[in-house]
Amino acid sequence: MTPQAKAAPGARLLTPTDHTLVMIDFQSQMAFATKSIDASLLRTNAALVANAAAGFGVSTILTTVAEKSFSGPMFSEITDAFPGQPLLDRTSMNTWEDEAVIAQVNALGKPRIVLAGLWTSVCIVGPALSAIDQGFEVFVITDACGDISDEAHERAVTRMIQAGAQPITSLQYLLEMQRDWARGETYEMTTGVAKKFGGAYGLGITYAKTMFGASEG
Repeated sequence: MTPQAKAAPGARLLTPTDHTLVMIDFQSQMAFATKSIDASLLRTNAALVANAAAGFGVSTILTTVAEKSFSGPMFSEITDAFPGQPLLDRTSMNTWEDEAVIAQVNALGKPRIVLAGLWTSVCIVGPALSAIDQGFEVFVITDACGDISDEAHERAVTRMIQAGAQPITSLQYLLEMQRDWARGETYEMTTGVAKKFGGAYGLGITYAKTMFGASEG
């Protein structure tokens, strides 16, 4: 029997209210050794994710490791998007083994976890595999993660996918939550984030609006 199509989104698409975003160890010391992605692109993608989450009101956890003693401050591109939000500092490499983080995850009570951070093979693999094992649906923003080599990053992503994690990208994250340009309440925020952090796509939006007064809606 042929399925009947309906003008409705699939249940596997992310929405602003169905997940907790966990941004992990975007810190100076971690970035120094990251080689799988250029540092400036990593910062831009992290900023895109943070500003998208803040704009859509996504439940977000910001966590660091040994902030004062070793790894340094979290990228300002992230903390600026969440002014006044406390950072949960850990000693554990696996965020999912930190009691304060888990208390926050449980308090927020979302069935889906979206991860981004440094390094992919340690600080993202750990919580991804742990959350999947405990029944959460996990997404990884792969271009807002990085590792000490391309090999380390790619093997980590493959391992997580094999365990059931779903890979997405930073711009995909933003646009998947907007999903319809007729949603006027978030239209300006979405295009504003895209213009500022969306690379060539953002330049295209700026050009079209400036030259022709174009509108996606």
